[in-house]
Amino acid sequence: MNLRVQRRIAASVLGVGLKKVRFDPERLNDIKEAITKSDIRSLISNKVIIAKQDKGTSKFRVRKIKLQKRKGRRKGQGSRKGTFKARTDIKSVWISRLRIQRAFIRNLKEKNLITSKDYKTLMLKAKGGFFRSKRHIKIYLGEHNLIIKK
Repeated sequence: MNLRVQRRIAASVLGVGLKKVRFDPERLNDIKEAITKSDIRSLISNKVIIAKQDKGTSKFRVRKIKLQKRKGRRKGQGSRKGTFKARTDIKSVWISRLRIQRAFIRNLKEKNLITSKDYKTLMLKAKGGFFRSKRHIKIYLGEHNLIIKK
């Protein structure tokens, strides 16, 4: 049974390709009799002719990889593109550095190794980004003789 014309008309009505048009195998005689677009439309409304659904892209693998990344996987040497500086958040580095410096200065004050005035100036310098690291603070204290000797 040659239904090439009906397939072509159905494809144009449904707005899909010829391969996407599916005929109900039990109603092939009705389809053969349909020769106009209106006949085809009525068969489409009766679900005798249907368009196959598009094949989508599965999200399974994407979700699986996302879950692994959340666990901290896939971050090895071979998966990296940018440099260490490009991959790290500048602000989080700054926050951790400042917390270390402030804790060190606070510790010095609690042990009465620096005066309140020096504590204030050191804290402001740390806030302003004067010190590169905790070691830099130690060097600064040594050069300016700010440590109180007991």
